[in-house]
Amino acid sequence: MGMLQEFRDFAVRGNVVDMAVGVIMGAAFGKITTSLVNDVMMPPLGMVLGGVDFSDKAMVLRAAAGTDPGIAVKYGVFINSVIDFAIVALAVFALVKGINTLRAQQAAAPAPPAAPTPTEVLLTEIRDTLRTRG
Repeated sequence: MGMLQEFRDFAVRGNVVDMAVGVIMGAAFGKITTSLVNDVMMPPLGMVLGGVDFSDKAMVLRAAAGTDPGIAVKYGVFINSVIDFAIVALAVFALVKGINTLRAQQAAAPAPPAAPTPTEVLLTEIRDTLRTRG
């Protein structure tokens, strides 16, 4: 029973939950990035390069024959993966840069003045009353 309790305590700690959320969001972001590369960026890039679609590019080492699927080095898929990585790296860089900028702005912003204490409010009222009398 002790090991089960330890595992439950470990699994519900904030760091583990935060990490799980990060992994799930990362996977979803990966799908978005892959779609951005394959469906948005690669078609125009292929058109500029003369209709080249990188995902279909491969170097055939052994042609398919009958039921043998053959062997090919799919360098086009690798090129897509490199572009995909570059986009993810750029997006993460922009995100971290934005967060750091916000943190710097918050650190540089002056703290709002403290509210006057009840004693200070009372003294201010007394002073103002004395000024109006004299």
